[in-house]
Amino acid sequence: MTPPLDIPALVSALTLEEKAALLDGADFWRTQGIDRLGIPSVMVTDGPHGLRKQAGASDHAGLHDSVPATCFPPAAGLASTWDPALLERIGQALGRECRAEEVAVLLGPGINMKRSPLCGRNFEYFSEDPKLAGELGTALVNGIQSQGVGTSLKHFAANNQETDRMTISADVDERTLREIYLPAFERVVTGAQPWTVMSSYNKINGTYASEDRWLLTDVLRDEWGYEGLVVSDWGAVNRRDLAVHAGLDLEMPSSGGGGTRVILDAVAAGTLDEKDVDLAVTRVLELLNRVLPALAPGQTFDADAHHALAREAAAASAVLLKNDDAILPLATTGGPVAVIGEFARTPRFQGAGSSQVNPTRVDDALSSLTAALQRDVVFAPGFSPDAADPALVAGAVALAASSEVVVLFLGLPSSYESEGYDRDHMNLPADQIALLEAVADANPNVVVVLSNGSAVTVSGWEHRAKAVLEGWLLGQAGGSATADLLTGAANPAGKLAETIPVRFEDNPAIGNFPGESGHVRYGEGLLIGYRWYDAHALPVSYPFGHGLSYTSFAYSDLSASGEGVTLTVTNTGSVAGAEVVQVYVTDPVASVYRPEQELRGFARVFLEPGESATVTVALDRRAFAYWHPALRRWTVEGGEFGIRVGASSRDIRLSATITLEGDDVTPPLTSSSTADEFLAHPQAGEWLKERIGGFGAMLFDPQHGQMMRAIPLVRLSRFPGSPLSESDIDEAVARFH
Repeated sequence: MTPPLDIPALVSALTLEEKAALLDGADFWRTQGIDRLGIPSVMVTDGPHGLRKQAGASDHAGLHDSVPATCFPPAAGLASTWDPALLERIGQALGRECRAEEVAVLLGPGINMKRSPLCGRNFEYFSEDPKLAGELGTALVNGIQSQGVGTSLKHFAANNQETDRMTISADVDERTLREIYLPAFERVVTGAQPWTVMSSYNKINGTYASEDRWLLTDVLRDEWGYEGLVVSDWGAVNRRDLAVHAGLDLEMPSSGGGGTRVILDAVAAGTLDEKDVDLAVTRVLELLNRVLPALAPGQTFDADAHHALAREAAAASAVLLKNDDAILPLATTGGPVAVIGEFARTPRFQGAGSSQVNPTRVDDALSSLTAALQRDVVFAPGFSPDAADPALVAGAVALAASSEVVVLFLGLPSSYESEGYDRDHMNLPADQIALLEAVADANPNVVVVLSNGSAVTVSGWEHRAKAVLEGWLLGQAGGSATADLLTGAANPAGKLAETIPVRFEDNPAIGNFPGESGHVRYGEGLLIGYRWYDAHALPVSYPFGHGLSYTSFAYSDLSASGEGVTLTVTNTGSVAGAEVVQVYVTDPVASVYRPEQELRGFARVFLEPGESATVTVALDRRAFAYWHPALRRWTVEGGEFGIRVGASSRDIRLSATITLEGDDVTPPLTSSSTADEFLAHPQAGEWLKERIGGFGAMLFDPQHGQMMRAIPLVRLSRFPGSPLSESDIDEAVARFH
């Protein structure tokens, strides 16, 4: 084994030019090496649901074929498993494949929030909820890094759209950042210490993420204790000298020496301290020491075992949205089954862009169903990806009319969603909906299987189907997994990681996405996803956390405290299955606006028919806290909190109320604090009542007092007859601060 690099000795031996060069990529995928001192170059490559290592010369556009690798379901599917243990196993498999290809860092996972359903890269992101995304991201990172391979947590931060992603400023207040857009990153950093974090392309409140010292140093390192390296997204660096000072260590891909020259010029001019360069170089070398032990040549992986794991993951990722008349699972014997839709024969199993994997093999649902069912399975393509085709529709209708049941595969063409651009709408193609209508007219026993990386509206057509299986994008084994689910060989257990609204127009980012004139305003604040739909009492097609099963579960015996909840879950059906118990917290009386409820914990439990299990979900103080805008820290207000336990955000089975002691939330006084704020202060309030005398009667007047108390005290001091002076108020601020 190669001995570890002696980092202090190397930093001392490197010239400034060599140090600056180490902070730049060697090409698209490799870090820079320094032969003179034995510093090697290592390879990083795209992920995160499979290895995308290009076989030939490097090019970011992916024009060259990549090596075969297992294509697991993308994050949109994996999130619906709500299964950290499964994601850790997938991470271990990804790590083994990286080792076999001598890849040091897999670029993922992406854990940005699904702020808008139109984001073109939503198939690569987990959820609209930071708790769920954070727990799943932590598991995946721990799995990959357990194999000695690094990860790159991305895209840090507030990268929630593809439109103008290189230049857009995400304008968002700090409380919203802290409560919605940063917690998933914080959870993965504190729970898994990813070896790299990738800064995003966009600006945050006017500052590029790659140049934001508050983000990359104050928050990431000083507050969260991050120990690794910060790498740019590919081409995300704007000013290299400002980025080094902010805490961005490695620029990728190679800048062709441009970034190196900027660093050297800035150090020469005295605008960049060489200590900042040394710190970044140290982090690059520390990454090398982490990854080098795993990069021995000649390693292999078990492609068959990984394909089996991909099949298990795909079955766990699909969500059974509806199942009227228990039409599913399909009986293994009986009349003909019409399989309609080109996606059954030619599956769409992953998204487009930098995450596209060259699979080791691909299962299709048509072949898998034919093999699984002891009944006639007949097929018609039904539609063309390019244009409506009446002849294909007629053939499908004829087949449907002569069959006992129809399994109709619908979904989004690959051109509808990709890295690099956002979607225009949430609808399935019109010709596919027309096909469903025609088929349902011929045979009402229709099961729809969806293939889509981003949520689609279903309200306009789902009434024509008895069952809808949301398949997302299920990876290379999705076809066989779909057959497992349709036939009952596997019991659906997926739960939605995002809300499916009734209408696109109901979604929270309307009017604030994708922005204009270089800015996108996060005007919905805390209210993304289910938080928005709950706050506005909007009906939804399917709520966050929803997912049916071929069995049923009963909840009982809830016990709740500030440390967590315990309950009993019983499988009351006739087949084994898994349930995801979801715990939501509500703060009904608060001094700041709080969402109606927020996911604060969950647990997945597998039960045999009739079996009961005790389920415990831990909660910590943070589960009840909000980010105090004035105190700029996490705060728990004392009082009553609601605990809601359910099978989805709108299927609450049990609830309880607990009481917690609160933190001191007295805001600091300033010269511009209102009379109300002075009166609310435990010491300053008594001081003010004593000093203001009879003049204070107007502060407590039943009709006008509220208006008067809202006036800054310093301005009240200027009113005729006020017993206070501005200097009195300045002294009080200094005394009671």
